[in-house]
Amino acid sequence: MAAEESNVTYEQLADIEREFEDVELEITRQQAVLTKALYEKRQKTVAEIDNFWPLVFEQAPQEVDAYIQPSDSAVLSAALKSIYVSRFEVEDGSKGDPRSLSIKFEFDDNEYFEDKVLEKKFYHRQSKDGNFAGLVSEPVAIKWKAGKDLTDGMLDMVVSVYEQEKKSGQTGIPKIKNFTAEQKALQEKIQGTGMGAVSFFAFFGYRGYPVTEEENKESIAKEQEQRRLRAEGKSTGDEDEAPELVDADEDDEEILEIFPDGEELAVAIAEDLWPSAIKYFTNAQEQDGLSEMDFEELDEDELDEEEEEDDEQPPAKKVKA
Repeated sequence: MAAEESNVTYEQLADIEREFEDVELEITRQQAVLTKALYEKRQKTVAEIDNFWPLVFEQAPQEVDAYIQPSDSAVLSAALKSIYVSRFEVEDGSKGDPRSLSIKFEFDDNEYFEDKVLEKKFYHRQSKDGNFAGLVSEPVAIKWKAGKDLTDGMLDMVVSVYEQEKKSGQTGIPKIKNFTAEQKALQEKIQGTGMGAVSFFAFFGYRGYPVTEEENKESIAKEQEQRRLRAEGKSTGDEDEAPELVDADEDDEEILEIFPDGEELAVAIAEDLWPSAIKYFTNAQEQDGLSEMDFEELDEDELDEEEEEDDEQPPAKKVKA
């Protein structure tokens, strides 16, 4: 039977897909609870290994390594003490969203910033209009030492703009024509960098799509109610809703994002680098071992070549005293 002749709707198929997603989320929730103690045990163990986390980052997957500049590597290799990833909304058994993340970095004294701990929290949210579902975050300030700001001032600017927006109550996507002086300066700074993020540490400025906690709750409640009605064969009411009018100034909006790939990097750290840390550390050790072995073999080969050359040369004449 052709698809257009079926009584099955796309909404029904989408609901089945969402049911699979619900199961996957429940698995993630249970995994977070069950592995919490094990990760804490690992954290205490690796704390006794010098340079464990710098070596892990040295072997980081491409999804992480692509954002680490040489200047960032200098900080991570010299000062990174540890990182810790948690699913903070569910690890205590709460019924929050297991996709929400906290990534905590701990540092030793270093020449770049004063902070000993930098924690970045990501909240999984979805908008009521269906345009976004993903991680959002608040920018985290870093207390840079004089002349050592690896973000070239952009992180300070985005933190200032964010605080300004909160005070004014304007937390949505700002319209360019209504930009404040600080927003204009940040926009020019971002455009001047070409690719936006100039440092791994600009990651702490990631914000994402502006969805509040209240909007997220309303969106989830609406979605659940629509799924319930469809399951009962009832109308969801969407059929009678008039299409939303598109704001003529919609293209005149801009998210002032200094690290556009913040969500991708957070997920790569949480789902790859963090759970596979021992594997990456072992890889680093093995590579160091191979490098030393190659160096030793090279030295032996060079010695053999030198000995062969010495055999071919006539014996050196003795110098008379």
